[in-house]
Amino acid sequence: MASFEPCKNKMEAEGIAPSAISAFESTFKALVSGDTGMIPESTITPVPELVSATSITGEPDVSLLAKTVVLKLNGGLGTGMGLDKAKSLLKVKGDDTFLDLTAKQVMQMRKDYGFKVKFMLMNSFSTSEDTLAFFDEKFPALAAEEGLEMLQNKVPKLDATTYEPATCESDPSNEWCPPGHGDLYAALVGSGRLDALLKDGYKYMFVSNSDNLGATLDLHILTHFAGTDAPFMMECCERTENDKKGGHLAVRSSDGQLILRESAMCLDEDEDSFQDTSKHRFFNTNNLWICLDKLKEIIDKHGGFIPLPMIMNKKTVDPKDESSQKVVQLETAMGAAIECFEGATAIVVPRSRFVPVKKCNDLLLLRSDAYIITPDHRPVLNPKCDGVAPIIDLDSKKYKLVGALEEATAGGVPSLVNCKRLKVKGLVRISNKTKFVGEVSITNSSDEAKFVPPGEVTGEVDLTSAVGMGVLKPTTVPTSPIDGQKPGTSGLRKKTKEFMEDHYLNNFVQSTFDAIKENGTDISEGSLVIGGDGRYFNPDAIQTIIKMGIANGVKRFWVGHNGLLSTPAVSAVIRERGPIWQKAFGAFILTASHNPGGPDEDFGIKYNCENGGPAPEKLTDAIYENTKTIKSYKIAADFPSVDVGTIGKTTVIAGDNSAEINVEVIDSTEAHVALLKTIFDFHAIKLLLDRDDFSMVYDTMSGVNGPYSRAVFVGELGQSEEVCMNSEPKDDFGGGHADPNLTYAKQLVEIMGLDRTGQKIDVGDRKVPSFGAAADGDGDRNMILGSQFFVTPSDSLAIIASYADVIPFFRTQGGLKGVARSMPTSGAVDRVAADLNFDLFETPTGWKYFGNLMDSKALYGGTNYTPFLCGEESFGTGSDHVREKDGIWAVLAWLAILASVNTDPSKPLVSVEDIVRKHWAKYGRNYYCRWDFEGVDKAKATAMMDKMRADSASNTGRTMGKYTIATADDFTYVDPVDGSVAKNQGIRFLMSDGSRVVFRLSGTAGSGATVRMYIEQYEPENIDMKVSDALEELVKIALELCDIKDYCGTETPTVIT
Repeated sequence: MASFEPCKNKMEAEGIAPSAISAFESTFKALVSGDTGMIPESTITPVPELVSATSITGEPDVSLLAKTVVLKLNGGLGTGMGLDKAKSLLKVKGDDTFLDLTAKQVMQMRKDYGFKVKFMLMNSFSTSEDTLAFFDEKFPALAAEEGLEMLQNKVPKLDATTYEPATCESDPSNEWCPPGHGDLYAALVGSGRLDALLKDGYKYMFVSNSDNLGATLDLHILTHFAGTDAPFMMECCERTENDKKGGHLAVRSSDGQLILRESAMCLDEDEDSFQDTSKHRFFNTNNLWICLDKLKEIIDKHGGFIPLPMIMNKKTVDPKDESSQKVVQLETAMGAAIECFEGATAIVVPRSRFVPVKKCNDLLLLRSDAYIITPDHRPVLNPKCDGVAPIIDLDSKKYKLVGALEEATAGGVPSLVNCKRLKVKGLVRISNKTKFVGEVSITNSSDEAKFVPPGEVTGEVDLTSAVGMGVLKPTTVPTSPIDGQKPGTSGLRKKTKEFMEDHYLNNFVQSTFDAIKENGTDISEGSLVIGGDGRYFNPDAIQTIIKMGIANGVKRFWVGHNGLLSTPAVSAVIRERGPIWQKAFGAFILTASHNPGGPDEDFGIKYNCENGGPAPEKLTDAIYENTKTIKSYKIAADFPSVDVGTIGKTTVIAGDNSAEINVEVIDSTEAHVALLKTIFDFHAIKLLLDRDDFSMVYDTMSGVNGPYSRAVFVGELGQSEEVCMNSEPKDDFGGGHADPNLTYAKQLVEIMGLDRTGQKIDVGDRKVPSFGAAADGDGDRNMILGSQFFVTPSDSLAIIASYADVIPFFRTQGGLKGVARSMPTSGAVDRVAADLNFDLFETPTGWKYFGNLMDSKALYGGTNYTPFLCGEESFGTGSDHVREKDGIWAVLAWLAILASVNTDPSKPLVSVEDIVRKHWAKYGRNYYCRWDFEGVDKAKATAMMDKMRADSASNTGRTMGKYTIATADDFTYVDPVDGSVAKNQGIRFLMSDGSRVVFRLSGTAGSGATVRMYIEQYEPENIDMKVSDALEELVKIALELCDIKDYCGTETPTVIT
């Protein structure tokens, strides 16, 4: 006989409560003993007549509410319907989910009775996070109530042969499963909640499933239950022909005890009796009333648990991989506890208290007009149905999963109120313009989903030969997961040739569509923005995304002219472009940012949400999980290619007139430039640019910002084309590396009279421009230069903050309120924030953290930090006008500053260098540099980081030369807006004098990894040193601390900025 010891050890190591271990041991022993759990017909008798809830008379006792707790079982994922999150988050009526209606029921009940009835949820480890996040967002008052959640236990899956705990190396979480809702009793004990409820004076508990919205606390039934003095009462309904295959209530002949017999407990020879609804008349609704003090007595009697009959389910350890290890999952049912309560009883309730959703048939019916929602938020049968619900029979092979039903009803839910029976065989598409009447049978034997015509539909309808969607027809293409499709803070970046491999792009795009739909976005409404930085493979990728978008339900696309949209322009289009009914719900941006482009270089893709910002971590995690399990993708393969080189709209209508697709090629620069004109005083900037003693050059490095530079500086500000350098976008960025720093923007750097270290070079008699700037490939980064002078990104951020009021966007909104910098960025802006009383935030690297702060009030109802300014040392600067960093915005910000200090053209020009040195004189100077070691071995670099992380404690307090390490740690950020925690964000060595050494490992390049080393030394007065001299000793210490030469084979950086 198999031993329980391995299971016990595993559960104890996981911290499972003793009560749950004892309960599982009981079912385990039943399994290994060979107990079949069968209940022969000869051992039971039918249940005699039961009390009907409709016959209860007398006044309900409101005082009982003070002793009663309502608990909803919410542990199910709905995997049988294709769901992988809490089933209760499924929309069931309009935009309301099960949990929406449940919460509204609770609040209405409290209002009606004038009493705060206690409400609880029993979540599972699979549903807890999603459920609590839902309540935090939509019903914060309920979320804040003490004891809202009780967590269901988990038990090991068992090897089907040995009965030892199963293993799953690819995902250890698959080794566990919920123990069924019979775990209610062990969870009440193990969590201490039963004792706490009894101590607080609670006596009665009403329990029901979260997918049964008909099960609300009925005061008449509660009063009846309390009056019977029964320890346990089950709500039953009378069985009908539709219920004959389900379990039933019975009386055990040996002791007269009420018991449950499920179908799995019935012998083959007893099947006829089991299905005889005139003999066994009642079934369990799983609406239970429990007397808590009696429950405590029974649990104590059995040593801390209730011995429930075993239910065995045969599965695979990985539910999404049928070839994985065969396992058994042991469960128990809470209703089975009726046999453990001496004196237990049952009551017959109307069908209105039993409205569960177990299949897509149920879901379609509940969503339709056959059900209406009462003022107390219960779904009840529409009176027009005359008390009989339509019978729905959807093709079980086609509509087992919710996703298939969603596709079939993408045009809306049809009317069923006048329908008696609806049978669907084959794939169909239905809209809310269809009204089914009487007996209806729909057949489609073709492999394409056919459209049920609008209007009244009755009788038999064969759609097999009906016209289909034509070029809009979606095709499902089989695929399999591709390793490594985990998006980072800037999306997914790989080598171009990898993206061009079969299914690679398709898998990621489908995974994204699935994730955003699961996240609640209706992609059939609004517009999808598509554009990128023009790099190699962009044109093909755009056509693929359009075709896949159509197949997934997108009706409208906005595509940048020639496929071009800078990253900040995408954000501007999402946020600013209208009309409101066409407003964008999100965007695919095709970019690898500052990485090289071309067939042998890098490609990338990222998704931005409806606020214009990058997808939050929760969404990117969901996308990644989808990439690991994807089995197919959808594409409208026959849709014609769109001419993205011509501005205008293409409209394509389905062959059956069921859908219309609009693809509009939009002016790439229009929305962004229009927004910039509202932010800055273009007239003042033009006066500066028109001065005889002022000249500038803006190098867009053959990236996407070329058209924007021409639109702004030539089109709006009337400057010569010569201002715009390398302004024609090229798919390989002209063979260069479109990264705006001293190393890669070498043509501009030389023009501005500097070398790759930022030092002045001999320019002879050549006139150097007064102002220079550079952009990266996707236009979100910037480098600012004066005549023979380099402005570090950290100083640039600090100076813009100090001059914020010269920018109308800040000034007219009452002035700048908040500033933020990424952790590796120097503390220069900190001193400005302290001086001018701005809110200051230090975040991890990644613009999404800034976006949260910008949206604190609008999306989270928190503090308003806007107008807001933020920046990163990696040449990224921006404000809350969009939710991305914005390269051309930073250029215009500097020109606005220069314009503000050069209002008198008769006076000598105040230069960029003058402004920076004046700033240093006031605030001191943060000597700063970043060393990048690009293309290093990722495993070795990771080992180096791990070693520094492990040595944090021993390095704290260590003296090295003139420096003492006050703190060595790994930066952790707790988001002040949503409370999320970001760990392992960079190894920091914080010196006692305020100097810093920071190390980060970046994996955003297409190959290898990049180690970034940041060095910072603050000097309040000594502001005229060369950076290399000021940081020389600290650099040596940094190299000693990381030991990069031993780990990665070099101490020579690829880039110094």
